[in-house]
Amino acid sequence: ERISLMIVDKIENANCYNGLSGHLKKALELLQDKTVIEAKDGKYFVDGDNFFYIVMHYTTKPMEQCRLETHKNYIDVQFIAGGREIIGYAPTGKLTVTEKYNPEKDVEFYKTPDDMVKVNLDKGMFGIFFPHDAHLPCCRVDNPIDVHKIVVKVKTNG
Repeated sequence: ERISLMIVDKIENANCYNGLSGHLKKALELLQDKTVIEAKDGKYFVDGDNFFYIVMHYTTKPMEQCRLETHKNYIDVQFIAGGREIIGYAPTGKLTVTEKYNPEKDVEFYKTPDDMVKVNLDKGMFGIFFPHDAHLPCCRVDNPIDVHKIVVKVKTNG
């Protein structure tokens, strides 16, 4: 089983992660760009399908309505530009697949384990989820609230 590399931090500490990779450094710089933060909902390509971001607004849901997922071809850098949510996390090693990998959508879904780690992501925080980091986004903290999130997708090298 792989050791987890999931990272959660405040965007003002982004420079601490510059050594991870050029694309991850660029992703964290992008999340500090005012034009990116103020962009309308949609998908924005920076380097074709190697590096792009998605701007979205949604209302958080109860945890049991959210789905635990992984992506084989992309690292997710999820940034909360407004609102707050809980994001669940579990390494994939001991998870049960509920929906097999869909290559067109680059997603696989899992049964949510009882011992999943739950992390509060508040405004100005980001999480980096590698392909073996199953994550359960969009979960409400207390009551449902509106969230403004930007997800940067960084293509893996295989």
